[in-house]
Amino acid sequence: MIKALIFDLDDTLLWDKKSVKESLRMVCIEAEAKTGINHKTFEQTIRKEAASLYASYDTYDFTKKIGINPFEGLWGDFTDKHNIGFRRMHAMIYDYQKKAWTNALNDHDIDSPSLGEALAERYRFHRRTLPFLYEDTLEVLTQLKKDYRLFLLTNGAPTLQDEKLNMTPQLPGFFEYILVSGAFGVGKPDPSIFHHTLQLLSATADEAVMIGDNLHTDILGSNRAGIKNIWLNRENKQPDSGIPYTWEASRLSDIPSLLQSR
Repeated sequence: MIKALIFDLDDTLLWDKKSVKESLRMVCIEAEAKTGINHKTFEQTIRKEAASLYASYDTYDFTKKIGINPFEGLWGDFTDKHNIGFRRMHAMIYDYQKKAWTNALNDHDIDSPSLGEALAERYRFHRRTLPFLYEDTLEVLTQLKKDYRLFLLTNGAPTLQDEKLNMTPQLPGFFEYILVSGAFGVGKPDPSIFHHTLQLLSATADEAVMIGDNLHTDILGSNRAGIKNIWLNRENKQPDSGIPYTWEASRLSDIPSLLQSR
């Protein structure tokens, strides 16, 4: 019998991709006014430069282990102190943020570290003012909380994920526990974080279901831990033959009836 539902956060409950997209768009429009670079073209440039530069730092392996992507790096402070990996991230992160935008400008033959630093600051500002929930998130959580214990399991830095939750204060109250990979020490898809989740819930694998959008973290990890799952496939992506899923849903609002039929 299913007693507990384990939810991913980013792009499952929070529309993180939209927050990134809108924040980049705002900054790139501001950059266009100063430089004449088409904002859509510049958005593609900064996406490429941010990803490339992020992978060049010696913190990259740590960020992959915890699950922190380049666009979180563009606005996070990473002041978490309990892990040396975060302390190293904090020491380099403002350099990364400034250089990512400066390198993007360089790609368009503009050499201006001062403008790069200003754009980095504008991105940090916009990203902190543009949170988005999916339109059915709160309604579905309200409905599911009546019948199930709810758990939030998210990859990332505790300080940054806490900021996201502070920006959407309606969310935390739905969950009995909130576990962030950076506080645990390793992220999804490592099965150990799923085993720890079950321990916190005092539940068996058969009594829980993982719900998330990412095949390579949420679904693969829950498979490894023997936990059933629901792949939230809003974008109608093609499945990966090497990562089976238990059930599939195209939106959160499909999940209550899906669970009731099991």
